[in-house]
Amino acid sequence: MTRLELAIAWRYLRSRRGSRLLSLISVIAIAGVLVGVSALIVIMGVMNGLQRDLREKILIGSPDVRVLPYGSDLRLADWRTVLAATRAVPGVRRAGPFVQTQALVRNLAGYRTGAQVVGLEPAGTPAADVTSIRTHAILGDFRFVREGVALPGAVLGKLLAAKLNAFPGDTVVLLGEAGLVMNAATGVLVPRADSMVVSGVFETGMYEYDDAYLYLDLATAQRFAGVGDDVTGLEVAAADRWQAPAVAERVQQALQGLAPVRAVDWQEQNRSLFQALKLEKLGMGVILLLIVLVAAFNIVSTLTMVVADKTREIGILRAMGMSARAIRRIFLVQGAVVGAVGTGGGVLLGTGVALLLERYRLIALDPSVYFIDHLPVALQGGDVALIVVASMTVAALATLYPAGQAARLYPVEAIRHE
Repeated sequence: MTRLELAIAWRYLRSRRGSRLLSLISVIAIAGVLVGVSALIVIMGVMNGLQRDLREKILIGSPDVRVLPYGSDLRLADWRTVLAATRAVPGVRRAGPFVQTQALVRNLAGYRTGAQVVGLEPAGTPAADVTSIRTHAILGDFRFVREGVALPGAVLGKLLAAKLNAFPGDTVVLLGEAGLVMNAATGVLVPRADSMVVSGVFETGMYEYDDAYLYLDLATAQRFAGVGDDVTGLEVAAADRWQAPAVAERVQQALQGLAPVRAVDWQEQNRSLFQALKLEKLGMGVILLLIVLVAAFNIVSTLTMVVADKTREIGILRAMGMSARAIRRIFLVQGAVVGAVGTGGGVLLGTGVALLLERYRLIALDPSVYFIDHLPVALQGGDVALIVVASMTVAALATLYPAGQAARLYPVEAIRHE
């Protein structure tokens, strides 16, 4: 590129005296690229934020790897031997047993609701902190004890505690199916009922946990679920969360022949959810890329109108000795400037909007529907770079046709053009 070619390209981007048409359509073309790029950045950030927040909130109460038994009873016997073998596997940071069952929980006023009952080793037990749920207690703690009270302790989710109006010191009753007995007079099955004292309340920000989960110490949960000394499975924390699939495979191999179990990593446990989010992200990206393609057609129309308007001038430049390649470069520069300005503005606007959405949580969500209480945004450098490259590529391709048309003009016919 010569300074003359750059000067001509800059001149053609501006409107001539008495006419503002070309400058207006140039602005429209730039605005189209800007809107498309900014929308892509914001939406990609939102999709990344949804994936990140859901992943982090799910993993508050769900481990990196679960070791689950086969069989119809889904009970892991001799779990202490399996636990010792699991802890010896490379890549395993912590491991511990858990019991999980379902129950009805009732307050003393008679209101009842369903709950997921999970039994864990109490806080303070060595290597017990497989998940971070114990760090989310807002009232009491996960020691499952209440000073001066002989009843076993229970830790409830914040929303579950609010529904039951049961807070530390209050008593709730768990109704379960283990050990059902039949009333001899009526022939009706009587469920097991255990009284618990609320020893703590936790809040994770994820609706499912806060609304339906109730934690007990392991021995109490075993007795309530009627599993004796068995457990439902083992929780495993990997040294690197993103290496959980490899750790799960090593655990599976280490336990082969020791017990009929399977190791499932957190991605496999929530595969359908994360696959849906990935597909939605791809679909939104393709749809919004159409905005950039529309902007590319604006670039084509803009440069085509410039060629039509400047036909005589192009003919004069060719007659004065300017090559067809130089004419082509002039219009390629125009398209590149439109694409670069639109892309740069879109990156600034999209990044600014994304940061505002994340910092001030401007868009609230219904946690009962979306599991989270606000629209999260997480910008990733790779996504922004891909959007910039795609936008500049589309803008560059859009300039090829009008630049070729300008380069193919014959000097004499161009000068005689009306």
